[in-house]
Amino acid sequence: MTENTPNNYKILIVEDNDTMREGIARVVEKMGYHAVETADAEQALPQLDKNRFVLVVTDYKLPGMDGIGLLQKVKESSPETEVLIITAYGTIELAVEAMQKGAADFITKPFSPEELNIKIEKILERIQERAEFNRISEENLYLREEMDVRFNYGEIVGDSPNMQEVYRTIEKVAKGDSSVIIYGESGTGKELVARAIHKASPRKDKPFVRVNCGALAEGVLESELFGHEKGAFTGALRRKKGRFELAQHGSIFLDEIGDIPLATQMKLLRVLQEKEFERVGGEETLSIDVRIIAATNKNLKAEIADGRFREDLYYRLHIIPIYLPPLREREADIPLLTEHFINKIRSELNMPNLAIDPTAIHRLKEYDWPGNIREFENILERAAVLCDASRIRATDIPFHVDTGTPANDIPSTSLDLNESLEKVEKQLIEKAMDRAGGVKTEAAKLLNIKASALYYKLEKYGLI
Repeated sequence: MTENTPNNYKILIVEDNDTMREGIARVVEKMGYHAVETADAEQALPQLDKNRFVLVVTDYKLPGMDGIGLLQKVKESSPETEVLIITAYGTIELAVEAMQKGAADFITKPFSPEELNIKIEKILERIQERAEFNRISEENLYLREEMDVRFNYGEIVGDSPNMQEVYRTIEKVAKGDSSVIIYGESGTGKELVARAIHKASPRKDKPFVRVNCGALAEGVLESELFGHEKGAFTGALRRKKGRFELAQHGSIFLDEIGDIPLATQMKLLRVLQEKEFERVGGEETLSIDVRIIAATNKNLKAEIADGRFREDLYYRLHIIPIYLPPLREREADIPLLTEHFINKIRSELNMPNLAIDPTAIHRLKEYDWPGNIREFENILERAAVLCDASRIRATDIPFHVDTGTPANDIPSTSLDLNESLEKVEKQLIEKAMDRAGGVKTEAAKLLNIKASALYYKLEKYGLI
């Protein structure tokens, strides 16, 4: 079967009125698409078996099987084929029902060739966006499988050039024992990189121990790192092994190492230089064989200049640096990350039918993501929980992802009440139209206003 590309799109027209059918066919042919004409559903069904149509334009009232029945047959035999319903004024409610059953849109008689042209183009644009999204998803699945075979990086997702550089570095450094420091903003996945290094190393069967250095007070941190003896301080009721002991022959990940107090930095330097330490309150010197992987979101050279970080410790840690890019520098990875987290949410939240519109992915690409991957996952999970019919649309992405003025923010440039209210009104109308799939009557219901009022406002804001 010939590939269904825009240049050879086939559109089936089902209309018992000869003049109307021929007029629709002329519009389709002028748009550059191939039109196939039938007078009723019985003639249309064999055509559906022989051809692959991207769109069926059908009148609701047909001799024999009506447009709703044909819609159901189309969706049974070819779910990806869209259907545009032609209806008269008195059957708008039936057209809305048809959309609930899977129709892409409807158009009300009488209509001009220009109106029909716009309706068809909008439907075909959505088809092309969906096809592009599916293509990207298939490519991403292949790329992810290839990366899993080659690198086995688990939760690290991305195929952009800067992430490829990260993968190459991991592959090289994992084989040795040199100290590694990972630089990156909060939420970029520094721990995932550390775990990937450990899993790809000869130490992979030994412990991987994580310490969040920024979350612990100075006295507590020292005890966590090196352990303590019974009676070393109030509350030390028994001997406790530190994280270095627990990581013996494995790897220790010192997250947010830029937050370690200077006194503890000096003791850590000794561990790096001499591979030994004493527990807090102890006299026994313990030798260790541990690979150190550190991470920070700070500029350590600036910290050294300000007297908050030891220069000698910096050079001991900075043997192999890895720079993890923020998400705003990885826009090409957004579709792959979206697919990854949608699959994860499907499983964890028991939402097997969860899907996301291409328009929502476009909106995700427009945001700078100051919280990086962590924020990205949280936003998608929130949208999944709040969306209708297990389908995430652009309007389900929280307002603060938008580059425009959020509806619940007071504009900083103007306090003009009328101007501000108009901005909010326009945003709500856009959201309602998006949620209603462009069906004005449904959008009016969502907004709790008359359809005539919605038409006026759409024209007022230039949304038609």
